[in-house]
Amino acid sequence: MTSQRIQSAMDRIDRALARIETQAALASHSPAAGAPTNAELVARHEALRESVTTTISQLDALIEGLAP
Repeated sequence: MTSQRIQSAMDRIDRALARIETQAALASHSPAAGAPTNAELVARHEALRESVTTTISQLDALIEGLAP
């Protein structure tokens, strides 16, 4: 491979890396399409917490019912 071809290949790699870095920076600063908002995550967390609490209460009742 000649020195000119090597330099050309290195230049293409540098440009590709610059495009990748630009896209990565843009992606990290903007929310992904369809990503839940903070308020939605809080609501989902609360719903999950309530569901788990109810399920644990049911399990406690079942375990108490098994005790002699």
